[in-house]
Amino acid sequence: MAVCEHVIETPVVKAHDVAGCEECLKTGGWWVHLRSCLACGYVGCCESSPGKHATAHYHSAGHPVVKSMEPGEDWAWCYIDELEMEPAPRPD
Repeated sequence: MAVCEHVIETPVVKAHDVAGCEECLKTGGWWVHLRSCLACGYVGCCESSPGKHATAHYHSAGHPVVKSMEPGEDWAWCYIDELEMEPAPRPD
């Protein structure tokens, strides 16, 4: 399994308990797929969604690794290294 230094340096936390993308829920937007930030648990929408909130979170917070929250998917993505990791790292 490929693992980047950003995952190794960051404790992996559990996703926030929300019913969808945190920003879309606030603004009445919609999403296609959800991603959770491994550093803080923020839940944002994917690049195929109009808001692209997971990527926006990376740019604003500097947290580079997200994991898919889609049923049956078990991967993570590092924005800095442009690296997909399977399986996704698990919270402690």
